[in-house]
Amino acid sequence: MSDPAHSGQEPQSAAAVLMVRPASFGFNPQTAASNAFQRDADSADDVDTQRLVLGEFDAVARALERADVEVLIAPDTPLPVKPDAIFPNNWVSFHSDGTVTLYPMLAPNRRLERRQEILDRVVSRGRFRVTRTVDLTHREAEGKYLEGTGSLVLDRTHRVAYASLSPRTDLDVLGEFAQLLDYELVAFEAQGAGAQPVYHTNVVMAIGTRFAVVCGESIGRPPHRDAVFSRLRAAGHDIIDITRGQMFEFAGNLLELATPGGRVIALSTTAWDSLEAAQRRILESHAGVVPVAIPTIERIGGGGVRCMLAELHLPKRQ
Repeated sequence: MSDPAHSGQEPQSAAAVLMVRPASFGFNPQTAASNAFQRDADSADDVDTQRLVLGEFDAVARALERADVEVLIAPDTPLPVKPDAIFPNNWVSFHSDGTVTLYPMLAPNRRLERRQEILDRVVSRGRFRVTRTVDLTHREAEGKYLEGTGSLVLDRTHRVAYASLSPRTDLDVLGEFAQLLDYELVAFEAQGAGAQPVYHTNVVMAIGTRFAVVCGESIGRPPHRDAVFSRLRAAGHDIIDITRGQMFEFAGNLLELATPGGRVIALSTTAWDSLEAAQRRILESHAGVVPVAIPTIERIGGGGVRCMLAELHLPKRQ
């Protein structure tokens, strides 16, 4: 199988990421009903929480930079308060043909995260080129949502979009995305605790250049599970099937990135520690592993390392 980087296909892995350094990180009551991964901060002091989270954020950025991934950091603004600003991949995605896609968000306070100055920073500081904007945010008025690469796990090389349906991932908006960006769609249903839909697809599964991590146990309906696994195998992916317990440890919430020396996988130490030795060996056979501890972000924000990273696939300006 040829390497997509040299075949004219879009590479799966980006060599650069956008991160947003939070100004007011905290428990978001507007997202808690649909996110079973999220836990309240109990009696933790807001200042202490912010200090811990900034330390974890900086550790992720440093680890990626040490691995030779380009990291573009945009500062959050203190007002209006945006408790989930640390997760930019939910409101924007960047594509190798120069397309920027903006997404409809369920929580009103998360819609505030969409800021033109962040997109301007990508162009000015990152020297990236934007040729088209696809704006799906009009769907918010219909009560229909699609939260970026939280809702979508993209096999960019094979043009397949995997999506677990939930209150944050609507089938109509999925269809619009697939049509406008020319993606085949594999939609399915995944359950977490009880019968509650898993809030985002990117905790159920992740796709690298040659591998895929997926929680088959969470995809309750056999036809859906078979469709996901069959399509992954057809694309030649080496599948790591994680348990529901591992999913809740963020083992499916990882991201392969490109470096000058090869590929690396960014994930949390929570996720890495949850994997069995055989599963770790498969991941390590595909890329170097970069685990970073982000326990406060995982517990209070309900998202992992992958959620913190918006891949910058845009072409560079000459």
